[in-house]
Amino acid sequence: MKRRKVGNLLGLAVLSVVFERPMHPYEMAAVLKQRGKDADLPIKWGSLYTVVANLEKHGFVEAVESVRDGGRPERTVYRITPAGRAEFEDWVRELVGTVEPEPPRFRAGLSMMGVLGPDQTITLLRQRIGQLDDRVEAQRATLDQLRPLMPRLFLVEVEYNLAMTEAEARWARAFLDELTSGALPGIDAWRRFYKTGELPPDLGELVEKEE
Repeated sequence: MKRRKVGNLLGLAVLSVVFERPMHPYEMAAVLKQRGKDADLPIKWGSLYTVVANLEKHGFVEAVESVRDGGRPERTVYRITPAGRAEFEDWVRELVGTVEPEPPRFRAGLSMMGVLGPDQTITLLRQRIGQLDDRVEAQRATLDQLRPLMPRLFLVEVEYNLAMTEAEARWARAFLDELTSGALPGIDAWRRFYKTGELPPDLGELVEKEE
């Protein structure tokens, strides 16, 4: 992935809103929250002003005026620059067209689940599947509410989130079926390892070779 002058994804979010019209940071945050972008991007709102300052430093946005609303402090309004538009488009092209390793926490847990034993893993998978089902239901409801209000172009990220949640739930159910039916190869040896701490012979030989 390209090393960017402003690599914080909040910078991408800022560029997306000032691409539409000039805004001050408070308005940027309000628009992004209203559109639920904090669900799509890892946004830390406390760094908003720092990110805007960095975008200005590198010529991606520029201040056009300061406005005062009642007794509130002055707020600087920013607009996107030609360089900012080029950066915004290039960033989106990269995100859409380039596969980047994004190891999720679930995968990390799966890689270590041998320490839990199959029975505890079964319980936890059932728990996770229940949570995934709740999330699928909520995401479908959100999509159903938004479809009459917005063009599909602006809902594809919601569709993607739903598809990924459904896919994880399907995989987790299939794996759970293997565990509960005993069809998973090596499950008996895994259960013995959890109870005794003794590695199966074939796995023990592999560990010794690596050492």
